[in-house]
Amino acid sequence: MTSLSREHEYDQAIQSFRQIVVITIGALYFLIAVGASVRASGAGMGCPDWPTCFGQWVPPTSESQLPKNYQEIYGDLGYADTEFNVLKTWTEYVNRLIGVMIGILIFITTLFSWRLRRYDVSIFLASFASFLMVGFQGWLGSKVVSSNLQPGMITLHMLVALAIVGALLFSLAQARKRVLSAQPVLAIDRRFEQWMYVVLAMTVLQVAMGTQVREMTDFIREAQGEGLRSSWIEFMPWFFYVHRSFSAVVLFANLWLAYLLINSLGWQHTLTRLTFGMVLIICVAILSGATLSHLGMPAFVQPTHLVAAAMLFGLQFLIWMSFRHARRGLTETRRCVIERSKRIGELSAQ
Repeated sequence: MTSLSREHEYDQAIQSFRQIVVITIGALYFLIAVGASVRASGAGMGCPDWPTCFGQWVPPTSESQLPKNYQEIYGDLGYADTEFNVLKTWTEYVNRLIGVMIGILIFITTLFSWRLRRYDVSIFLASFASFLMVGFQGWLGSKVVSSNLQPGMITLHMLVALAIVGALLFSLAQARKRVLSAQPVLAIDRRFEQWMYVVLAMTVLQVAMGTQVREMTDFIREAQGEGLRSSWIEFMPWFFYVHRSFSAVVLFANLWLAYLLINSLGWQHTLTRLTFGMVLIICVAILSGATLSHLGMPAFVQPTHLVAAAMLFGLQFLIWMSFRHARRGLTETRRCVIERSKRIGELSAQ
């Protein structure tokens, strides 16, 4: 096979992979939104067993389809106060079905990445790692159910989902490195790299506090009940107020990052556009967080806040990878210029 044919084969394979991995990442965020909605609606234990639901692969549609002593059966298994609710049961069941479909989609993504292993093995390894994590996530899901939705287990479940997103974003960035390395960053503000790491650290801190707030919300829900949502804020600890106030600091830090890019690279550069997308997501997270704080913790807003946090993580990771590839391209360009200057100098000396 000629080098031209190999190049054409690579271009086709990389384009196909980019399309499937973008679809998969979008589907993963949709699953995160669905999972957050299940949790906010209190439907997480709509199916008190796993992988079946009330012992059936297709859950019942009425309580009459269950044994008369089903509450005693599940009570003996450690699920106290189990009560069939068709809406919650089918909400959780649909969540599981979507999870299975996402797993299949990630498997297809891994198959697409196999063609690229000769050109960039890291793309295949990252895709395969995401597939392995999906298997672990399925097992972890069973443990979440068996733990009766313990907050720590739910948080771990969410962190694994973000790890899967990170692995797929890494493979996407690797698949786009030619595009990114070709974009000029000669004029980029030298403060950008340092400030980017500061912003990343601030986001990690903010997400960590948000995780603690979410776990505290679970404890308050269990103690106060769903009917007293409007009073949940009164029982929040000090770090809730730090988390709420720190969001403004995170916003202004990202606005400064965007300012540095606009002044040095302009509006059209990929890094600038990604950063403004990140600022937009932060605004959504702040608005949804303010709604939760001041309007009595409405359940329908909780998924928006969680998905915004997950998207913020994804965008910042993608910006970091994009900057690395762009900087690598700049290094290669400088190396070529230096080598060319040396050759010209040698020819002139002769």
